[in-house]
Amino acid sequence: MLPYHIAIIPDGNRRWAKGKGLDTLEGHREGIENMKRALKWCRNFGIRMISLWGFSTENKGRSEREVRYLFELFEKKLAEGEKEGDYAKHKIRVRFYGKKEMFPKKVREMMADVEGKTKRNSKYFLNLFFGYGGRQEIVDAVNKAVSQGKRVDERSFAKLLYTSDLPDPDLVIRTSGEERTSGFLPYQAVYSELYFSKKFWPEFDRREFKRALQEYARRKRRFGK
Repeated sequence: MLPYHIAIIPDGNRRWAKGKGLDTLEGHREGIENMKRALKWCRNFGIRMISLWGFSTENKGRSEREVRYLFELFEKKLAEGEKEGDYAKHKIRVRFYGKKEMFPKKVREMMADVEGKTKRNSKYFLNLFFGYGGRQEIVDAVNKAVSQGKRVDERSFAKLLYTSDLPDPDLVIRTSGEERTSGFLPYQAVYSELYFSKKFWPEFDRREFKRALQEYARRKRRFGK
C-alpha cells in the first residue's frame, strides 16, 4: 500500500551543518539539494504527489543574513529547475502555497513562471510551501468566510484554505528527531499517518524514505471510525 500524497517537514539543516563544523547556510544549500533527491525517490516508488515545507512564516524572523541567503538560494534553484528541464521531462506540475508577498519580487515572478509553465503537467505533483504557517492559513480562511458572510461546514471550510485544490496528505514525514508537526497542514493532516525520523534532513536518504513507506504500509487507516 503506497500513499498518494506525502508531505515532508525537512527539519535539521542548521544542526546538520553545525555538527559537521560548517556554516549553517551550507545546511540550507544541502537541504534544498536533498529536496531534489526526494522528488526522484517519489518517482522511483510511484508516489504521485509530494509537499515540502520550504519556508515558514516564522523563518522570516531569523537573521537578515540567513533570510537573504535563503531568498537568493530559492531564486537560484528555481532557475536551475527550469533550465534542467526535469519538470517537462517527468511531467511534474509545480505549485506554491503560502504568503508569497513575503518574498522578493524576482522570486515571486519566478514562482509564477514555473507554475504557468508546468500547469498542464499531470503525472507528478510538487507542492512547495513557501511563507506558510498553518495557524495563519486557518485565520485567513476564517476571515474569508466572514467577509463573504458564509456559514461553513468542514467541506466548505476546506475550500477556503490555501490548499483547496489538494487532497489531504496520507503520510507526513518529519526529520531531525522532533516529534511534532509545528503548524504544518494542521487542518489537512488531522488523519494523516505520521513518521518521525531521527536523521537530519540533509542526511535523510532513500533508505530512510523507504522505511517510512514500509511503516505506512503496516498501518491501518481508520479516519476516526
